[in-house]
Amino acid sequence: MDTHGPRWLNAEEKQTWLSLTAMVINLSNALDTQLQRDAGISHFEYQVLATLSEAAERTMRMSDLAILTNGSLSRLSHVVKRLEKQGWVRRAPDPDNGRYTLAILIEAGWEKVVATAPGHVEEVRRLVLDPLTQTQQRALRAIGHRVNEAVDPTDTRRLD
Repeated sequence: MDTHGPRWLNAEEKQTWLSLTAMVINLSNALDTQLQRDAGISHFEYQVLATLSEAAERTMRMSDLAILTNGSLSRLSHVVKRLEKQGWVRRAPDPDNGRYTLAILIEAGWEKVVATAPGHVEEVRRLVLDPLTQTQQRALRAIGHRVNEAVDPTDTRRLD
């Protein structure tokens, strides 16, 4: 008997997996749809703007921003270029180390985040938080931590 073969999912595990994948895909699509409809930006573009809005001096190295937004440096570069064309972000060499590039949220970008955030947070509440009890929210948070830890044990961005 081969003890090194795949550990196939049983019926309950398969339903759990399919439920999770559907939730991830559907939630991502719903958030993207809401942001496109209400603000004319993608969910990833919003993540970039919002992350910069919370950074010190609304400035961050592109490499750090890529990590925090879970995007590749290449994808982030393309998105920041689009955000620059919109007049929301600018790039500049890092004065502390010229090998790095900074992404800087400028005033118009800040105004875009301020205008977009209320609708986005309402959609997050409607789709994720409101359907769950506080106990379920805590369980979901714990599950998210456990899965994220399994995916990347070196990731130090975990929130408790």
